[in-house]
Amino acid sequence: MKNWKRGSKISGGIFDLPHKISQLAHLDQEMAKSNFWEDQQKAQTLLKERKEIEKEVKEFRDLEKNLEDVKVLLEISEEGDEKEIEREISKLEEGIEKLELHRMLGGEDDQRDAILTIHPGAGGTESCDWASMLFRMYQRWIEREGFVGVVLDFEHGEEAGIKDVTIEVKGEYAYGFLKAESGVHRLVRISPFDANKRRHTSFAAVFVYPEIESETDVEIKEGEIKMDAFRSSGPGGQNVNKLSTAVRLTHIPTGIVVSCQSERSQYQNRENAMKILLAKLYQRKKEEEEKRLEAIESQKKEIEWGSQIRSYVFHPYSLVKDHRTNVETAKIQEVMDGDLEPFIRAYLLKSG
Repeated sequence: MKNWKRGSKISGGIFDLPHKISQLAHLDQEMAKSNFWEDQQKAQTLLKERKEIEKEVKEFRDLEKNLEDVKVLLEISEEGDEKEIEREISKLEEGIEKLELHRMLGGEDDQRDAILTIHPGAGGTESCDWASMLFRMYQRWIEREGFVGVVLDFEHGEEAGIKDVTIEVKGEYAYGFLKAESGVHRLVRISPFDANKRRHTSFAAVFVYPEIESETDVEIKEGEIKMDAFRSSGPGGQNVNKLSTAVRLTHIPTGIVVSCQSERSQYQNRENAMKILLAKLYQRKKEEEEKRLEAIESQKKEIEWGSQIRSYVFHPYSLVKDHRTNVETAKIQEVMDGDLEPFIRAYLLKSG
């Protein structure tokens, strides 16, 4: 029979029920105040928070009931009931994993949608091709997890691959999961661009930001944003290189620059560029509030040897290794097809 020790105890740090009950009571007190609806945005935030906590408490109560049912089943079971017991234990373990996930994804922005960008680093065409491989990997991961991915900006490399890509990832806890992917990714392989079939090392950087729902989360004063329109480059139809539909936004006080050219209309490209800019400004604001030494744009390490969070080795052997958690696997094709769960989970456990 399947070992059920892990499912035999659901306390001990996985879920703090008294604290959650206390949070609900506090929120109920806030909602009972006569001026609760005067600040609509704050009221909606508190309602959303209460709904989420109430959902977690219900899941915990259901899990407690399932545990009692399993205990009773074990006491009265006979030899022929083994499959039913294993089914119940599996359900219990799934519930525990869900509680663990809530504990790991308890950050202020973890429930938000995410904006993910991929930039090639040292290595020229090799790195542009590596960036396109990572783009495909994250597309597969998004599909596997049931999220929705929208390409906000895409720029082809000069010879092959991707020069820059930005994806909006929509779904509950998208940012909470994807924040584990932020950093430099290193590839070692026999180059398909090298006639002598030599081994090459390439780098690409992935940056992940929580998506901001409204501009109220970030203060932008009038005249702080400069917009430039330019012609799109690369494949894309009749409008490309004929109309100035691509948009570049510069936030003058911080020097942050974003651009979008994936859409055919200048208006839509500006909307997408604004999403990216807001996300970057919000991340910068968070880091300043947390008194970090530098804002995110100046924190980025050089995209080269020694700064990678994960290595993908295609030759002379097959291995993917995360250098933060030491999780590794030889199933490199599965990873490139979007199986990132072991790496993300290990990172969340370590950082949580």
